[in-house]
Amino acid sequence: MLTPAAGEACWIGAGFLAQALFGLRFLVQWLYSEAHGRSVVPPAFWYISAVAGAILLSYAIHRGEPVFVAGEATTLLIFLRNLQLLWRRGGRR
Repeated sequence: MLTPAAGEACWIGAGFLAQALFGLRFLVQWLYSEAHGRSVVPPAFWYISAVAGAILLSYAIHRGEPVFVAGEATTLLIFLRNLQLLWRRGGRR
């Protein structure tokens, strides 16, 4: 069983991980666009966004911050909808 301090440290670590993933998705999009010679949003962008969004939503719920929860829930729905559209097309871009 974690102590309260250790549990809070895990939540803070999860928040930092989610923020790092959000940064990573832009790096992935930039490199993908460079490889294609035009601005393109790869499927990986939406997968990373959904994972990071889910982690941040969990963190916001844990922190009990309703403004943060509302924002993260909304963006997570958008990320999941984009993934649904990709799956419907067979994952092709």
